[in-house]
Amino acid sequence: MIQTTQPPSPGAASAQQEMSGTASKLSKAPNTDGLWFGSWPHDVPHEIDVDQYASLVQFFDECVAQFRERVAYVSVGEAMTYGELARKATAFAAYLQGIGVKPGDRVAIMLPNTFQYPVSLFGALKAGAVVVNVNPLYTVRELAHQLKDSGAQTIVVFENFAKVVEEALPGTKVQNVIVTGLGDLLMDGLNLKGRLINFMLRHVKKLVPAWHIPQAVKLLDALATGYTRPLTSVHPTHDDIAFLQYTGGTTGVAKGAMLTHRNIIANLLQAKAWSAGQLMGDAETVLTPLPLYHIFSLTVNALIFMGLGGRNILIANPRDVKRVMKIIRHEKFTAITAVNTLYNAFLENETFCKRDFSNLKLAMAGGMATQKAVADRFKAVTGQPIIEGYGLTECSPIVSMNPVDLKHMRDFEGSIGLPAPSTQVRFRKDDGTWANVGEAGELCVKGPQVMKGYWNRPEETAKVFDEDGWLATGDIGVMDSRGFMRLIDRKKDMILVSGFNVYPNEVEDVIAMHPGVREVAAIGIPDAAQGERIKVFIVPRDRTLTQEQIIAHCRKLLTGYKVPKVVEFRDALPQTNVGKILRRQLRDEELAKQKPE
Repeated sequence: MIQTTQPPSPGAASAQQEMSGTASKLSKAPNTDGLWFGSWPHDVPHEIDVDQYASLVQFFDECVAQFRERVAYVSVGEAMTYGELARKATAFAAYLQGIGVKPGDRVAIMLPNTFQYPVSLFGALKAGAVVVNVNPLYTVRELAHQLKDSGAQTIVVFENFAKVVEEALPGTKVQNVIVTGLGDLLMDGLNLKGRLINFMLRHVKKLVPAWHIPQAVKLLDALATGYTRPLTSVHPTHDDIAFLQYTGGTTGVAKGAMLTHRNIIANLLQAKAWSAGQLMGDAETVLTPLPLYHIFSLTVNALIFMGLGGRNILIANPRDVKRVMKIIRHEKFTAITAVNTLYNAFLENETFCKRDFSNLKLAMAGGMATQKAVADRFKAVTGQPIIEGYGLTECSPIVSMNPVDLKHMRDFEGSIGLPAPSTQVRFRKDDGTWANVGEAGELCVKGPQVMKGYWNRPEETAKVFDEDGWLATGDIGVMDSRGFMRLIDRKKDMILVSGFNVYPNEVEDVIAMHPGVREVAAIGIPDAAQGERIKVFIVPRDRTLTQEQIIAHCRKLLTGYKVPKVVEFRDALPQTNVGKILRRQLRDEELAKQKPE
């Protein structure tokens, strides 16, 4: 990819003028507007046509019509074609309509990466319902909050987690519970393999706690009923909500981002425009270890690769790396999506490092900052760089991407790339004015992928949108003269040491370079003299590693106030199911220690 530092083209200049008209009343437009156009791949349009599809239902139906005979998903060694997916999704939609699910009703899906997830997902959408994605590992408290907050009346759940649903039901509006086991949809007919898997999980490994939900219906029975019923076509509009996608809850109470059909379609088309001509040949095989209920995997793996007629290898439990390696031992995938911690875990596995990566075209990262040390190791092992983008739940999720040119792949630079088509990005300084080139500020976004708002939370919505419609992301970043953006850190994670801002990502990146470190997290803890001091938590690769060695390493690479004062070694760090390290939990633990007895 040829990069340029020349001034933006006339088209970019006119776009810059247009964007300037929407500048906040608090300040003039920054000199960053439109800078990115000069660095874009030459074949990427400035704008996308969001009206190309009326809804995700139309998008799904068109993909099925085009790729009916292709394999859509692989799970536990079995395959499901696009045509079979459509047949099952239609049956599920007909069943939902038969039990009274109306357009706009919320259907919660509490499933890992198995065939049941896309069947439930597209079935719910075809019935006109709003999908509420639920993390299957939620506690009773977390699930109860999400069910109550969303007003969901229906939930589809793996039998392994049915006990949690049973305990979370009181006080919710849930009337319909549909339960399924891992092996249920592996094969049609007798499905001996699926039955054996279910038997093993239930009775040998005892991974299915006893549960009692009188109104529960088996998914297989629901589908059998649905096959006998006609489906009443629904026609969602652009403004109808497709997903209530709950934020991770790492910064407070989980909130439901209202993502419309227009939001998701826009993001699909933005990503497609960005990579057109790169992944449009033979059917691509994408490894899907990130859960599909997570917005990154949902949009990229389940939807964008569907538009390419791609084949998704579903991984139900990515944390069991040895099991993952067994599942993929005969697979040659062309793409993979993961987060930093998952890439790191794969690289720690000898089997993964010895694989043949000759078919790999694209390794994408999102969800959290990718550490350079991890990216460099991945390139050394696979021959391919990690392509980092940036997004958040509230933006469906993609905001920016690094250029993709499969013939001339750029090495990892730590940049989150350039704004997507039809997307405006600015950085707001603490004083409310817009930041210019090279100045840090909070990243703010406008575009068709930006959410409608938070479900039933107008006050929270008002906190993140200004009067001109800019969404404040809570991430601190900076734009260079070419339009490339770099994140510095989360605004709320910033550490204040003696009046100096310290960003945990920077400290973590430096420590991750040490060969004896596997994982690291940095937080600020209260200090009477400095305001805050830096504490780091480390999962060591080398058990002989000492605090003194870490601090000596940091002193070589960080200015004095950024060097951690305290080092704690642990066997593991708290993470979300997606692999984000929970700094907040670590900080809460430290604050609890300091409270007087």
